Formats: sequence, C-alpha cells, structure tokens
Amino acid sequence: MALHRLKKNKKWIIKAVDRGTGRTVAWVTGGRDAATFRRLYDKVRHLTDCVFYTDDWEAFAKILPPERHVIGKTHTITIEQDNSNTRHHLGRMTRRTKVVSKKERMVYDSLKIWLALTTPHIFQYYQQTFLSIFR
Repeated sequence: MALHRLKKNKKWIIKAVDRGTGRTVAWVTGGRDAATFRRLYDKVRHLTDCVFYTDDWEAFAKILPPERHVIGKTHTITIEQDNSNTRHHLGRMTRRTKVVSKKERMVYDSLKIWLALTTPHIFQYYQQTFLSIFR
C-alpha cells in the first residue's frame, strides 16, 4: 500500500498572459483564493484596453470588471500552453525532490529568472556576456 503525504501549504502561481505575444505580463504566488488573484489584478489594472479571458473560477468573476471579462475555455489555450511550458522548464513545479526549494520566494524568483531569460533581448544580453568569457 502506498502512503501519500498531504501537501499542507500548497502554493499557486497565477499569471496574466498577453494572447497576442504569448508573453507573461504579470504573476503572483500564493494560495488559490480571491486575495491572491486580487494582487494579480492590481498589477494589471492599468491595462484598460484589454479583455480578460478566464475559466470559471469564482474569484475571477468577483474581481474582474464584468464588461471586460469573458468566461470559457475557448480563449484560454494561450495560458494553458504557458502553464505547460512553465511546468516543463521548471521541474520544481511538478516533481517531489530534495534538490530544490519550494519556498514561495524561491518559486517566485525562479519564475522571474526563467521569464527574463525567455525574453529574447534579455537572453541575448546574457548570452553575449557569457560568451565573452571564452574570447
């Protein structure tokens, strides 16, 4: 018989993604609750010419302005693909391991570094710096 440990302190990453570019615009880590989502919305509130496409999570409907909120799975493929890429590239999000920290700050910082390095002009800067060591 296999015994499974309960995860007492689950942390969620909630992201806002630009559907046009596929880039992550903002993210927060925390519990799966309205307070965590409100922190994300506070980061993107200034974006007045956009529409928010979400699934049917109750917190979205409570916080997002109804005239700019569309609920349904049809338009969420971009964020689902982004979530899949995050899980793929940052193994700490999916597997149990002793090698990496899953503390909220470390998860946040790992995501920040990964998103920065997947931005072409930021990656190019660090790539040139790294390659200059070998010249």
